Amino acid sequence: MAKDNQQANSTFLGRFGLNKEILAISFARMSDSIGNGLLIVLLPLYIAQLDVSWLHVSQSIQVGIVLSVFGLITAFAQPLAGALTDRTGRQKEIIIGGLLLMGLSILMLVFVDTYEWLILIRILQGIGLAATIPASITLLTLATEKNRRGQGMGFYTTFRVLGFSIGPLLGGAAHDYLGFQTSFYISMSFVLAGAILVLIWVHNKEDVESKQDPAPFRIIDKKLLTPGLLGLGFATFVMASSFSMILTLENKFNARLDQTAFAFGAAISALMISRILLQMPFGWLSDRIGRKSIIITGLFVMAAATYLLGIVENTLQLTLVRVLQGIGSAGVAAPAFALGGDLTKSGGRGRQLSVLTIGFGLGIAMGPLLTGFLVGAFFQLPFIFFALLLLAGAWIVHHFVPETVTPVSLKRLFVMIKQKAIKK
Repeated sequence: MAKDNQQANSTFLGRFGLNKEILAISFARMSDSIGNGLLIVLLPLYIAQLDVSWLHVSQSIQVGIVLSVFGLITAFAQPLAGALTDRTGRQKEIIIGGLLLMGLSILMLVFVDTYEWLILIRILQGIGLAATIPASITLLTLATEKNRRGQGMGFYTTFRVLGFSIGPLLGGAAHDYLGFQTSFYISMSFVLAGAILVLIWVHNKEDVESKQDPAPFRIIDKKLLTPGLLGLGFATFVMASSFSMILTLENKFNARLDQTAFAFGAAISALMISRILLQMPFGWLSDRIGRKSIIITGLFVMAAATYLLGIVENTLQLTLVRVLQGIGSAGVAAPAFALGGDLTKSGGRGRQLSVLTIGFGLGIAMGPLLTGFLVGAFFQLPFIFFALLLLAGAWIVHHFVPETVTPVSLKRLFVMIKQKAIKK
């Protein structure tokens, strides 16, 4: 009976291109994403209570420094994390180690009373997060088959985004009703829960080919940096920088559109919601019609939406354009990571996939920072700049990134969609 239930469960998961490994790593990483998401709301408020009189800059720049340090450390520590993943094959242990470091550093926030210590703690958190990313993506690549990798990556990225969407809501409520210390304990608890789920559910996936052809240990191996992977890394960079750039302009948008902070927050959430709804469908579609065309289309949609953000005239328009941005980013994210997985070589998967995750991390860090400088000239300039950057990304993907999926005919695609609808 147990065997029959297991087989039925596998068949059910198989309909959606999933397996137990994908479910395990996705739910575990969603939990730690909630914990990290809480800090997005808590840290700016916490900085306001610290004595930063020695740093003669505005409070918004103080917050920007804390956010950027975390993003930059996360990005630049990933090649080492990817190299360790390739060398040891211990994806599970590396993820748990990173989550434990993150949890410990969040606990340290309870005792922080200076800005300098806060910067140091954010560096530790960045190192911890960096350890988890290449190992997670490598694990997913080894746990998925090529013809269903888009769906698997779509499921994983959906739950990561869901965690980051839930986290700020919990962070705001926890701060209002429970205070900083309890909020930090809650954040730490979600991160440690993620570590426990990885410990219980996740198992290392052996890269058989790398054992047959062992490669020398190098943190950065130029042979692994192919034009295709570098092109995808640039695509994830411009995607992330374009949807994060708006965070710097909250006060300007609220003044221009005569709207409240809640209205701005709703526009931010609109992108997350559209990504959550569409990442798995785009991943499924990329397994059928090819990944490259969806990525390029997503970049074009994002370019149009990013330009329109600079000329919106009311809150409704802002929200609708953010939905459009979310649709474009959903078309880039899952297919790009799936295509990156297709292009990796045995013995170098962690380092090669870190090219994409570094691009994403740098985009999150640099988007708001570049926007802060560009908006000083005139309001529309950062939107024009990032729209052009997205078009450049589409051109780079078209010319330098190979396709790995043979597309099915339109007739066959409609039959598959019909069959999928009937099964549901």
